[in-house]
Amino acid sequence: MAAESSELTPPHPEWPLPRENPALMGHQAAERLLHGAAAEGRLAHAWLISGPRGIGKATLAYRFARHLLAGGHRRAPDLTLAPEDPVFRQVAVGSHPDLLTIERARDAKSGRLSGEIVVEHARRIPAFFARTAAQGGWRVAIVDAADDLNDKAATAVLKIVEEPPQRGLILLIAHSAGRILPTIRSRCRLLRLQPLAQAIVEDILGLHHGGQSEAERATVAELAQGSAGRALEISAAGGGALYAELIGLVSQLRKLETLPLLRFGERMARPSNEPTYQVVRELLPLWLARLVRTGAGDLPAREIVPGEMAVLCQLGTGGGLDRWVEVWEKIADLFAQADDLNLDKKQVLIAALVALASTARG
Repeated sequence: MAAESSELTPPHPEWPLPRENPALMGHQAAERLLHGAAAEGRLAHAWLISGPRGIGKATLAYRFARHLLAGGHRRAPDLTLAPEDPVFRQVAVGSHPDLLTIERARDAKSGRLSGEIVVEHARRIPAFFARTAAQGGWRVAIVDAADDLNDKAATAVLKIVEEPPQRGLILLIAHSAGRILPTIRSRCRLLRLQPLAQAIVEDILGLHHGGQSEAERATVAELAQGSAGRALEISAAGGGALYAELIGLVSQLRKLETLPLLRFGERMARPSNEPTYQVVRELLPLWLARLVRTGAGDLPAREIVPGEMAVLCQLGTGGGLDRWVEVWEKIADLFAQADDLNLDKKQVLIAALVALASTARG
């Protein structure tokens, strides 16, 4: 059946949605594990596929769903299905009658995603499994992501996980398994995916951004921390140049004037600049994490952009590590509140930089 979400538009028109993506890179061991479990008839009824955002969890889930819905009789230890296969095409457009996808809904007027998956959507899972499989095989439900389930929705999912249907499979995608109800986790087989190797992220960038130099791809891949999805977002937002601009701002923390802050905040807060704002809100904590590690004596192996190492050593050494940890947590909470309460992005960014400046001045 069609996906129970209006989120059928990729984050960038050139990037395939997980349901459309024929390629999976870097998770061969997980692929072999799922293939073997299905081939040997020992497939758990519910799987919790966890790992950082953007590393291919949903791509793997749809890949496995297609494999089962197509019959799953392949001997090769992978889950490949040709894009021209009818099952592949049905899954790609969200029309396969034996696949249900539960995601956050998108508001038809504003285009914004809701902040959570509500119970009304989660209750579609037991109704889906109550029906006979349209094509006589498996029925698969994918929840992307289980982190987004509100309390009532999580309870509804728990009930179906406790009473698994025959030839029914539930694939729960989680960016942080620790945020999932323990009662749900205990009834699922956990499959942890690791961040991608930097070389793989660089290869993916090459496929989508062939005009970048090797040095540019390496910089973006390092900023992405093993996430191909984040790498594509960073690259689309300006890549290393954006991080270099941030380094330029933080290098002046002890004498930061108001005007550069206002200009930066205004530019990031423009509605047309939403993707760049989202990247900045990830790059700033990344820099803070590198700063804290530097202060703890764990110097980065190399600087990501020229001048970064000098800034890290200038601010991270000489004591005050606890204050940097505190401001790191404060800024993370600030960005989280901005999302929950729809706060003004310009003010949020300025408040974050002011907090950094205050800490730098001691």
